[in-house]
Amino acid sequence: MAEPAIYFSDVNERQGVFHRRAFLLGGFAGVGISALGGRLAYLQLLETQRYEKMSASNQFNFKLVPPPRGLIVDRNGEVLAANRPNFRLLVARDKDMDPESTLKILANFVPLDDARQKRLVRDIKNAPKRSPVSVMEDMSWEQFSAINVRAPELKGVEADMAEVRFYPHGGAFAHVIGYVAKVNKVDIEPTGPNADPIMLHPGFRIGKQGVEKAFDLDLRGRPGAKKVEVDANGREVRHDPNGDIPAVPGKEIQLTLDVDVQNRAMEVFGQESGGAVMMDCRTGDILCMFSGPSFDANKFVRGLQGAEYRALANYERKPLLDKCLSGTYPPGSTFKTMTALAALEAGIDPDSRVVCGGGMQFGGRYFRCHKKGGHGAQNMRDAIKNSCDVYFYSVALRVGPDRIAKVARSFGFGQTFDIGIPGQKKGTVPDTEWVKKYRKKDPKWHAGESLSYGIGQGMLTANALQLAVMTARLANGKKALNPRLIRSIGGKELPPGNAVPDLPFTQDHLNYVRDGMAAVTEAGGTGYVASQLGLGDILMAGKTGTAQVYSYKAGMPRGKGGPWRLRDHGLFVAFAPIDQPRYAIAVIVQHGMGGSAAAAPRAREIMRVALLKDPELMARIQRPLPMPEMVPDPETDLVPDAPAIAPPTTVPASGPAPAAPPATRGPA
Repeated sequence: MAEPAIYFSDVNERQGVFHRRAFLLGGFAGVGISALGGRLAYLQLLETQRYEKMSASNQFNFKLVPPPRGLIVDRNGEVLAANRPNFRLLVARDKDMDPESTLKILANFVPLDDARQKRLVRDIKNAPKRSPVSVMEDMSWEQFSAINVRAPELKGVEADMAEVRFYPHGGAFAHVIGYVAKVNKVDIEPTGPNADPIMLHPGFRIGKQGVEKAFDLDLRGRPGAKKVEVDANGREVRHDPNGDIPAVPGKEIQLTLDVDVQNRAMEVFGQESGGAVMMDCRTGDILCMFSGPSFDANKFVRGLQGAEYRALANYERKPLLDKCLSGTYPPGSTFKTMTALAALEAGIDPDSRVVCGGGMQFGGRYFRCHKKGGHGAQNMRDAIKNSCDVYFYSVALRVGPDRIAKVARSFGFGQTFDIGIPGQKKGTVPDTEWVKKYRKKDPKWHAGESLSYGIGQGMLTANALQLAVMTARLANGKKALNPRLIRSIGGKELPPGNAVPDLPFTQDHLNYVRDGMAAVTEAGGTGYVASQLGLGDILMAGKTGTAQVYSYKAGMPRGKGGPWRLRDHGLFVAFAPIDQPRYAIAVIVQHGMGGSAAAAPRAREIMRVALLKDPELMARIQRPLPMPEMVPDPETDLVPDAPAIAPPTTVPASGPAPAAPPATRGPA
């Protein structure tokens, strides 16, 4: 058998193929290793800071912190809305966490009934994962410490200290300042400031009414953040204070209100329903704007129970309604000042007399005066002083509705004012054009309607702020003052209310109406008894008013014995001092009967506080009385002994209002 032959050419060929393949694979491996090395070098050398940050972000989280809400203060810096510490109990949905059993355990330390537990379980399950839900606020220190000790054993449970809004004066400023409350779904918007993630924080509150709502963005501030270290499951391990981002507090809002005047208004109103507005006759600043009965805004911050809210909403005296801005009423005889001015502008002689015999026959109907026997012959000053209806019936017929409406609008009726907060209602100032536009079925003005119009009744309505503006403009005698409620925002002062045009009326006519208001508080005037300030030579001018709210038939009760909702409203407008007007006030006592009995005594007490706080007027009050001149006796040439002068009586600025005298008159 033949020996195998070895061919070197085949061996060399196979070796060459192997070498080529080995070289090719080595090249690929080298390229891969080089790329991997380059990538590692890039990540470790050039991207070090980036991945350090990403690693730290997995290790640390930032928890949003609500900013301190801005303070609200009065004209003298007295705090009206502030923030105080609040111990809170929070529960967040977490892995392996059972909300039902957790809340049952917590119920051993804080009051949580079954109904509330069910509601909280629903809120916790609907909330995003690890987003805390507020279980209880305003815990006591004992409750706070007991839960904090057991918090490590309870998944998702946290007891912390935050801030909550606080109103130190309770209900005195509730309608003006408003209140804050928890954010609900309606408040959150897809864009804008209400899309901020802080809106979802359980401790964040937004304004719901009054100044708190109108200036919510200014008061909010800018949220901060707390840096915390977390574990792999996202649970907080420790707090890193060095990494915290401080929150920026909200701006301070300063109002023109005076805390002492406002509190006095609340005292004198008690449980009566109505409103009081006081303005500075020189600047237009609002010193008082109280609506009663009021409510405690602090309860709204914590959250009212359903029964509590229903009790407020269903109470017939409507504590939730702002009667200074949103409540409109017939101004009654306080409007006779406008009718008188319209008559003067129309050329009617104020000295011409109208005989009042207790009523006036017109159009087949007898229009009564409030004084059964009548006032006799009355000129305009007498008619304002005695509030004679018959005189103003006669004048209103001669002047007509359009002229009266023009004067009324020049003094603020039928208008809203830019005071910074919403809720104002314009009321109604009717004229011939108004009935054409709004009374389609009967678009003609009837002459008999002018009689009611002239005494502030009929379709005419106004709110307490409009009556205060009317009185302030009359008292100023020159400027068409606008009211100002917001004095400054974040230290930046807003324009005053006296940067306005002059009133378009003859000065003599304005002075005549003011003199008529001074006669009201003189002896024999309708407001004399209830308007005496007891402050030396400082006197108050005013106008009483009683507005009928129901058409009474013969035999129907109208006095104190009738149903509260059918009683007449009592009104009073005034300014003081008469010689140098500083402050104007309007008071409405809803269903309070006569203005001289219900409204004037309250206006007097509120006015006294403002006058006694004014340094210039206080110096005038305390000024010693001049000594009487001693004339020698011509027979003896001796000076008689000086008579004893009693020291001036000092009257406290506060205290219960003296009882009003019994009403002796009808609508005034």
